[in-house]
Amino acid sequence: NFPIMASSILKRRDICNALGWSACRTRAFSTYTLSSVVDHLPQAVAKFHDIVADRASGCYVWDTSGRKLMDLTSGIGVTSTGHSHPKVIEAIHNQANRIIFAQQNILPATEASINLINHLKGIMPSTLSRFFFCNSGSEAVDNAIKVARSYTGKQNIICMQGGYHGRTYGAMSITTSKTVYRQTFGPLPSGIAVASYPYCLHCPTRKAAGGMGFSVSPCVEGVGKSFSARQCCGSPLEQLELLLKTQSHPSETAAIIIEPILGEGGFLVPPSGYLDELRKICDQNNMLLIFDEVQSGVARTGEWWGHQTLTKVQPDIMIFAKGIASGFPFAGLAARDDMFSKMTPGMMGGTYGGSALGCAAAVGTLEAIMEENMMANAKARGSQMMNALVKLADTYPILEVRGRGLMIAVEFDGPPGTAAKLVQEGFDEDLILITAGIRETVRLLPPLVITEEDVDFAMGALDRALSRVF
Repeated sequence: NFPIMASSILKRRDICNALGWSACRTRAFSTYTLSSVVDHLPQAVAKFHDIVADRASGCYVWDTSGRKLMDLTSGIGVTSTGHSHPKVIEAIHNQANRIIFAQQNILPATEASINLINHLKGIMPSTLSRFFFCNSGSEAVDNAIKVARSYTGKQNIICMQGGYHGRTYGAMSITTSKTVYRQTFGPLPSGIAVASYPYCLHCPTRKAAGGMGFSVSPCVEGVGKSFSARQCCGSPLEQLELLLKTQSHPSETAAIIIEPILGEGGFLVPPSGYLDELRKICDQNNMLLIFDEVQSGVARTGEWWGHQTLTKVQPDIMIFAKGIASGFPFAGLAARDDMFSKMTPGMMGGTYGGSALGCAAAVGTLEAIMEENMMANAKARGSQMMNALVKLADTYPILEVRGRGLMIAVEFDGPPGTAAKLVQEGFDEDLILITAGIRETVRLLPPLVITEEDVDFAMGALDRALSRVF
């Protein structure tokens, strides 16, 4: 019998040490290989590396052979406070000792959910005061579409080219970042129109106009020019106005949904004033504006929400997930107080929505971010990383460094497969990387606890990996 620790979860290696099994890893864990189970896993789920994870802490992951790797993906932006943050572990453990499951229709509130709502009220845009909790970003997106259509009485949703919103059918219907997420799954739900998202690097109008302030460096204070220095040609907004006249009339358009910083589509940052104009277009045409902050939210950009680094306008509905609970499956949406006014009880729900454990993990996450000043660290380490990447552009064919805080992407001038090759070369340097979008782009979104020394190590390792790619 082993005592249950009040402040941490007893790990396998602790059990081994307690029993004096010095060879425990060799005898018990060496048989854990990906090849032993790959035939029982669907090939439709991509597997980037031949690795079996054993444990993780902060920015690092160890496999079952004892190899230590730096995680520059945070599980695609999920482990915001780092792997296995003590405060999050403690929050989950304490909650599990009280109540694990409180079904939201039968037991509509727990101490954990009340604490979470009180925390969210302090960090949300001021107009968003009602919350719906669920399990994933895709589920939150589907429910945001429900809310928008119910409130407006209109059916169409305008999404953005290159946007990623999830894999369920509603979310998939507005996902356009890659065909692989949709191919062979049709017919998809109707009532969707796709607008152009600003991709300034490849904008022909900008190039014809002489650049319009564009450079390799991001428009971030301390790294490049000011945000306002990069002008917009206006073409994406003109295309949106045209769409409203040719594909989806405002009288039948419920909402525009957008990732303020495009995520899976390449970490694209829109030019100054773009989101402000979207807000105006929505207000003028009685349409809602939905911000999908699944990847850019929860302090990732150095502000609580990614759009706050770009504009002062506020959405009608905002979606959050990923980093909100440091790896525990949890998501939700925040909306204006009147957004649910056309609905009756039973129109929304879900068996596991508002999970007590998820709420507790989210509270632990938000408190850790505030107590450890992780937003300031995201800004500082993001600037450090971006400056290092801009310097690497003197040696390697880097077209653009872009992003905000610790949501960073690097796009390369290289043949197809360049980014994927860098991911593999980075792995040989003990870095975990991931690509983004359909062009040769690698994204960097490390845990918000990454240190100055960690960044120096990562940039040195990336330099060595790049030297073998180019």
